[in-house]
Amino acid sequence: MTKIAIIIGSTRPGRNGKQVADWVYEHAKQRTDAEFELIDLVDYPLPHLDEPMPASMGQYQHDHTKEWGAKIDEFDGYIFVTPEYNHSTSGVLKNALDFLHNEWHNKSVAFVGYGSVGGARAIENLRLVAAELQLASVRQTLTLSLMTEFENFSVFKPGDYQLPALEILFDQVIAWANALKPLRTGVTS
Repeated sequence: MTKIAIIIGSTRPGRNGKQVADWVYEHAKQRTDAEFELIDLVDYPLPHLDEPMPASMGQYQHDHTKEWGAKIDEFDGYIFVTPEYNHSTSGVLKNALDFLHNEWHNKSVAFVGYGSVGGARAIENLRLVAAELQLASVRQTLTLSLMTEFENFSVFKPGDYQLPALEILFDQVIAWANALKPLRTGVTS
């Protein structure tokens, strides 16, 4: 069965990302064409990148990196739930991406953003990072505005009009994960 991780890209106290990721996960669990797992970066407290070797070498020295790498390696694709901070993604999500290299290769990725402009600029930033990590980003994204999808900018109340786009996002990330599966067999670079 195809496995897709939904990664919460914020660890900030009072974050909105957990609500958004829980909503994505609740809809994902209704699907029968893939297994989904919610991954919270709070549960993987990675320090600022502290590996002495570049991640592309795959020579991890620290247990936190090995644990993170083993978890990410389990999946065929990912959905990143990202806030937008200063026209980009969060530092904690970028750091989590930078810790690994080969574990991301030839897998699919989709983006759900939230922020004042729906996280669109964070998503565009993440597409560049994904390309370098050989993650195939799907076209469909979901952008959730703090002004329209959150009550008082903090209580997530998405409109039902978002659901068709979310279903397309699931369709695409699963299809691409399956299409890329042959490339992951025996790939070491």
